[in-house]
Amino acid sequence: MLWIKVIHVLFVIAWMAGVFYLPRILVHAVEGRAAGEDTRRLVIMAEKLVRFSTVMMILALIPGLVLWLHYGFSGQWLYWKLAFVAGLGGYQWQSFRYAAQLKRGQIIRRALFFRLYNEAALFLLTPILILVIVKPF
Repeated sequence: MLWIKVIHVLFVIAWMAGVFYLPRILVHAVEGRAAGEDTRRLVIMAEKLVRFSTVMMILALIPGLVLWLHYGFSGQWLYWKLAFVAGLGGYQWQSFRYAAQLKRGQIIRRALFFRLYNEAALFLLTPILILVIVKPF
C-alpha cells in the first residue's frame, strides 16, 4: 500500500500545481486584455493547464479510492478530508469554467478577484494536510 500512497501523493502534487497556477494565468490574461495586449498564448496555456490538472485530479482520485477501500472508513478526519477534497473538485470545476470563459472572451472578473481566488485553493488544501497528518479526531 505504500506504493499506492506514493502514486496518490505524486498525482495530488501534479494536480495542485495546476490548481495554483491557473488563476495566475487568468490574472495575467485579464491584466493583458485590459492593457490591450495579445493574450492568445495565455488562453492556450489556460486551456492546456485545465486539461492537465483535470487528468491529474482523476489520477489522484483513483489511488485515493483504492487506499480508502483498503483501509476502510476509520475516523472522523477522513469524512472531513473528503469534504475538503470535494471542495477542491468544485474549485477545479469553477477553474474549468473560468478558462472556458477566457477562451470565449467573456471573463467578467477583475485581476484582483483571480488573485484572491488563487488563495482559496490554499484554504482548501491546508485542512486536508492537517487532517491527513495530524488526524485530530
